[in-house]
Amino acid sequence: MREQVFTVTALNEYVKGLFDVDPFLSQVTVRGELSNYKIYPSGHHYFTLKDAQSSLRCVMFRSSAEKLRFRPESGMGVTASGRVSVYPRDGAYQLYVSSLIPEGAGDLQVAFEQLKAKLDGEGLFDAAHKKPLPAYPRRVAVITSSAGAAVHDIIRVLGKRWPLAKILLLPVRVQGAEAPPEIVGAIRYANRWQVADLIITGRGGGSLEDLWAFNDERVARAIYDSEIPVISAVGHEPDVTIADYVADRRAATPSNAAEIAGPDIREVSAWVKEAGVRLDQALDQKLDSLADRLRQLASRPALTDPEVYLGAKRMALDYARSGLAAAGEKQVGQSRRAYVALAAKLDALSPLKVLGRGYAIAEKDGAPLRSASEAARGDRIDVRLSGGSLGCLVEEIHHGEKGNEL
Repeated sequence: MREQVFTVTALNEYVKGLFDVDPFLSQVTVRGELSNYKIYPSGHHYFTLKDAQSSLRCVMFRSSAEKLRFRPESGMGVTASGRVSVYPRDGAYQLYVSSLIPEGAGDLQVAFEQLKAKLDGEGLFDAAHKKPLPAYPRRVAVITSSAGAAVHDIIRVLGKRWPLAKILLLPVRVQGAEAPPEIVGAIRYANRWQVADLIITGRGGGSLEDLWAFNDERVARAIYDSEIPVISAVGHEPDVTIADYVADRRAATPSNAAEIAGPDIREVSAWVKEAGVRLDQALDQKLDSLADRLRQLASRPALTDPEVYLGAKRMALDYARSGLAAAGEKQVGQSRRAYVALAAKLDALSPLKVLGRGYAIAEKDGAPLRSASEAARGDRIDVRLSGGSLGCLVEEIHHGEKGNEL
């Protein structure tokens, strides 16, 4: 018998065919640790699944990878399901993965923890970003399913506690793939048109799968970006979602959200009545105080006997007038004596006194001459005497006691 010779491609295709018809290899589940996890631009995921002794090449096509609820990472323990086949180009067999589940926890729980860590790192949970709720809301937008029990609980409780608030229902789906974009759209609509001053969003209880719309990153960011304060009311008290962490307030249940949203009108009414009583008491005390003040004023002499009161004031005015006059006369006398003394000093220093004793003042151009050198031969000068002045012509100038003729 002649030996058959294969091409490499033909042999690889033959081996691939053996793998593909083996029912055991058509659906296998393998446990291992992720290694060299890479996501290509095509959307396909390539990685290695390994244990202590061996490794297995794996690929997850884009159509399967889009269904992942968590972000696979190298070093993560997982359980992979799919079919084993041969990649003819390389002649190597690999696992074509259709689903991937984290070890020790469900994929939803892992996805929850990953998103929680991511948003917390970005600061979306910080208390500094929490907006205060309005004390007395006028309009409350409820974003939930119109068919669920949550909306009826909110309307019933809020209508009983704070009937002054107008409730606006923005109906959305709260479960399934369509739910997150609808919730996001309703939150953005409420903010764009400012339809309310408070938002309540949530739903009734259910499994983690049922509540997953409120663990969606798009919903979390829409709540964070909302200018209107948001109360998250998802599930029952033990249920916690990403929306609860981002919202301005978390309510244990939808009914609890209605209790948080507004005050109890009975308590407000009681407070108003009590404030009215306190106001009446304060007014009574003020009126009593003013009445006492009026009685005190009415008992004063100025009102009981005006003549006596005015007479006393006139007497005090006379005393003040006489005292003021005496002080004025004293001050005038002191000023007069000071004036006389200063006038005597001024008179003693007056140039006219000097002229009266036979002296004269020589002036040139209206300015007194202090030295013979300030005049020249031929200058005309005025000589002021006690009894008039003389116009003189300088013929000689003498310096010193006797001087020298120039």
